[in-house]
Amino acid sequence: MNEKLPCSRREFFHKTIAFSAAAYGASLLGWPGNLLAQDAAFPDLVAVKNGEPDVMLDKAMTAIGGMSRFVQKGQTVIVKPNIGWNREPETGADTNPLLVKRVIEHCLQAGAKKVYVFDHVIDESAAEKTYAISGIENAAKSAGAIVAPAHDKKYYQEIEIPNATRLKKTSVHELAFESDVLINVPVLKHHMASSLTIAMKNLMGIVWDRNDWHAKGLNTCIAEFCLYKKPTLNIVDAYAVTMKNGPHRARQEDLDYKKTLLVSTDIVAIDAAATKVFGSDPANISFIKQAHDLGVGNMNLDALKIERIAL
Repeated sequence: MNEKLPCSRREFFHKTIAFSAAAYGASLLGWPGNLLAQDAAFPDLVAVKNGEPDVMLDKAMTAIGGMSRFVQKGQTVIVKPNIGWNREPETGADTNPLLVKRVIEHCLQAGAKKVYVFDHVIDESAAEKTYAISGIENAAKSAGAIVAPAHDKKYYQEIEIPNATRLKKTSVHELAFESDVLINVPVLKHHMASSLTIAMKNLMGIVWDRNDWHAKGLNTCIAEFCLYKKPTLNIVDAYAVTMKNGPHRARQEDLDYKKTLLVSTDIVAIDAAATKVFGSDPANISFIKQAHDLGVGNMNLDALKIERIAL
């Protein structure tokens, strides 16, 4: 994790000022890489089941138009999995490393100049160990990505959230300012504080102070952060789903092998669909309802074009 990040502190400061000035306008589209995300020829959401994570991803990306819809030649990409917990891949606490590897491969095949992988892990003192034990560090590097550090406050810069009522400011990892595309790759699982952790909550891994979100109202902050910027693409790992004792205390008997993968440009829609995969009603998940009401995305799945693939 000793990779050199892409700009100096002075350069980062000046870019942050310029970026913050345009934050509201940018937030309406998300990362610039999704300028084609509203193409009506493709489904709003793809759901694939009964396959291995890499195979399901291949099928889903074909259905949604391929990674080249979202990643252009020469662009810099963040692939943001959940690497929050110091647990082995088979526990389902973090995103499946096989899926992460295949996402990176798709990005590079589409022409990405660089692909960064990082997460602000829960135990900062064991960040390197967490990256390794999760299996994601090795998977990312073997696919050609740069595994970046995220465990030090020096990597973060404060930004303002337009129209937020509680999360008016937060500090975001500097790679968010440097990258053209964000691909959000969470794992679906039970969470004791927010009921579920899926795509919106996974974005907590690009901010510094998670405790601030809990203090101000976790569900509202999860929804309001999406007023700042939305990912270019969301890919939900629902292969081995932690049904209780999440996000990290699950035992083997707490896992349900749903063997499902979801892909969508709409972060609210994909969280709603993942909630149904889990077996719950999206209307009962506070951050989903709040984000829908804020206009972040659409939780009404019946109004969306969904392609379902069974392998």
